[in-house]
Amino acid sequence: MKVLVVDDSGVMRKIIIRSLNAVGVTDVVEAGDGEEGFVQFQAQPFDLVLTDWNMPVRNGLEFVTDIRRTGSKVPIMMITTEGQRSQVILAIQAGVTDYLVKPFEKESLRAKLDKYVPV
Repeated sequence: MKVLVVDDSGVMRKIIIRSLNAVGVTDVVEAGDGEEGFVQFQAQPFDLVLTDWNMPVRNGLEFVTDIRRTGSKVPIMMITTEGQRSQVILAIQAGVTDYLVKPFEKESLRAKLDKYVPV
C-alpha cells in the first residue's frame, strides 16, 4: 500500500507516518503543501491520501478538489483542526472520504487507517 501524506507541519507528518508504520504501511510519500502534493499525486499512483486543510500555496480543500477532477476515486482522509459541521460538509462535498479533527489520539488515527489498510 502506498500513501501520500500532505501537511505543512513536518512534526504532524512524522506523527502520521509513525501511525502508518505502526499498522504496517511503510511506502509513504510526504508533501509540505497541496501544490507539492498534487505534483506527487500526478507522478505516481497512491492507495490512500492523507491531507491537512490549512496549508500555504494550495490548501487541502483545493488539493482534494484537484484530485477529484482527475477522476480518481482514491480514498482521501482530511486531518485538520477544522472541525465545524459546515467545514466537514464542505470537505465531503469536495470529495473527502474520511475526516479526523486535530488534535487526535493515536488510537483514533489507527482506527481510521484500519478501514483502508489491508490486513
